[in-house]
Amino acid sequence: MMTETREHRLKRMKMRAMRRGIKEMDIILERYADDNLAQMDDSELDLFDALLLENDQDLYQWVTGQQPAPERFARLISAISVAISGQN
Repeated sequence: MMTETREHRLKRMKMRAMRRGIKEMDIILERYADDNLAQMDDSELDLFDALLLENDQDLYQWVTGQQPAPERFARLISAISVAISGQN
């Protein structure tokens, strides 16, 4: 089994963040990834990677506060929401 380098992982996650399917989530997650991925430790990257597997409609509702995020993602969603509210 080949191990993914950190550099490759960051590039993969950045690409996945910006090619979601829903334009709003492309914009939100791409901006968050640009601003935060490089500073994240491995456990934070693992969580963001898992978040990228979630459905866009669910993500959008969590980020905009229309629905509560699952406990597992609550802190990350909160950080993303704060980040995007500061960019308006």
